[in-house]
Amino acid sequence: MSATADAFALPDIGAEIERAIQRNLKGLDFLTSAAPAMGQTARDEIHRRGTLSLYHYRPLVDEIYRVPLLIVMATTNRGYILDLAPGQSMVEHLLLQGYDVYMMDWNAPRPQEKQLRIEDYVLDFIPDSLRRVQARSGEEDVTLVGYCMGGVLSTLYAALHPDGPIKNLALFTTPVDFSRMKLFHAWSDRRYFDVGRLIDTIGNVPPEMLFASFDMLRPAGRSAGVVQLWDNMANDEFVKSYRMFDRWGAEMLPLAGEYFRQTVKELMWDNKLLKGELVLGGRKVLLANIKVPVLHALAQHDHIVPYEAGQPLIANIGSTDKEEVVLKGGHVSLAAGANAVRRLWPKLDDWLGVRST
Repeated sequence: MSATADAFALPDIGAEIERAIQRNLKGLDFLTSAAPAMGQTARDEIHRRGTLSLYHYRPLVDEIYRVPLLIVMATTNRGYILDLAPGQSMVEHLLLQGYDVYMMDWNAPRPQEKQLRIEDYVLDFIPDSLRRVQARSGEEDVTLVGYCMGGVLSTLYAALHPDGPIKNLALFTTPVDFSRMKLFHAWSDRRYFDVGRLIDTIGNVPPEMLFASFDMLRPAGRSAGVVQLWDNMANDEFVKSYRMFDRWGAEMLPLAGEYFRQTVKELMWDNKLLKGELVLGGRKVLLANIKVPVLHALAQHDHIVPYEAGQPLIANIGSTDKEEVVLKGGHVSLAAGANAVRRLWPKLDDWLGVRST
């Protein structure tokens, strides 16, 4: 190699060495620094009972819409995914637009709560929370907003209570055709998966088992994410976002044993919701009974709730005011992060605004 070539090559090598050093220093900081603070929007816990915590977020503007919103979170995950950080919070966005926001968030069920069933969530926790929202807000009408399995619980409630008090139903990534949840079917195949023996043995389903099952949906996802993190270690915003989503994903909640058994047998195996055969509290759950305005947002690249699993919802409900919207993103990025800021949040605000007065 000529001296001229060496002269051009050496600065590049030096720059690479410097980048490697900085990336390692950033990596060390990543491993040793405290977890990022999330869920910072001011709120008050207005009720707590067992696995349920009901929160009311403090208003950020003087004028608010008449109809309050009650968000029902998925039972496996904590609600701060919708309140990641200032400027990256769906809750904050809704408050700034003038909505009165409440949330049903979940705590880990205790061993004595292993007997909780779907009925307890749909016929006890949700109506109890609705009554408390009505009392605190002074309004009879309430909009239910459900995310993932929180959307399923909200849908079940709306179908069993066609006379109110639900005014609107907004759902994100909510499955109704569980036969299309192909990878979940693979690991819960009734020929090999003895769900009864599992629950009878362990009680509540540990988060480690749930975490592993979600990882099975994207076997290389975690490794690819770490590689992407390393490549972007110098990008502070990327690292901050990665840490927030990683912390949320790692803090998965256990599931009450009977709730899990029922979900597997009646929804996953027998697909009773779509077939109109699901019975809760002695009453059949019929999607056609839902007559309130409904918005269902689905993600184009959702590996947890594929489009095909959520698509039949709008077709089967009885509402005349109903809309399905399919947006770019995945199961989480649909509702949280930079993608959601540009797509779902404005759409949700537009849809709710004219139906919340």
